[in-house]
Amino acid sequence: MTATYTFDIFSSLDGYGSHSGDWGGYWGKQGPEFLDRRLALYEEEQRMVFGANTHRQFMEMLASSPEESEVHDPWITRMRNLPATVVSTTLEGPLDWPDATLVSGDAVDVVARLKEESDVPLRSHGSLSLNRSLMAAGLVDRVQVTLFPVITGQTGVHPIFQGAADLDLELIESRTLDGHTQELIYRPTLHV
Repeated sequence: MTATYTFDIFSSLDGYGSHSGDWGGYWGKQGPEFLDRRLALYEEEQRMVFGANTHRQFMEMLASSPEESEVHDPWITRMRNLPATVVSTTLEGPLDWPDATLVSGDAVDVVARLKEESDVPLRSHGSLSLNRSLMAAGLVDRVQVTLFPVITGQTGVHPIFQGAADLDLELIESRTLDGHTQELIYRPTLHV
């Protein structure tokens, strides 16, 4: 049996993964239900999978943020303490991550092998280009989009699905957090 792989991503309504504006973290829309839900998701045993760019971004954010910022929310601390595989042909070890393994090679091959060998589910938060490749290869079992109630038409950066394969999505779970943020979990299949 293969491990389940979840692509977990935050998004504005117009499909951006982040912004260059003055919105603040989570576009300023986090609330107690959102933060509790995130912590619950990351309390489960799982292995994180990151690409090089996302790993670098996490390390930059953690290094440059004061302890009381949202960058150090409990769920992020928990995520950082989960075992992780970083897929990269450009990074060199050792990585400044408590339990990270650096693997060089094609992400599709690496994740296909991880899915076969892992005893725990796999989850990737961010890593857009890596996950677009994995979706095209049919390796993503769940796409979990946390949709924040904002449109970042002027300040949005990192379009999440730009250049992705065409996919049909089956909604398998949804919830509203704090009365305004949507969590949508889909089962993707390649559109033929």
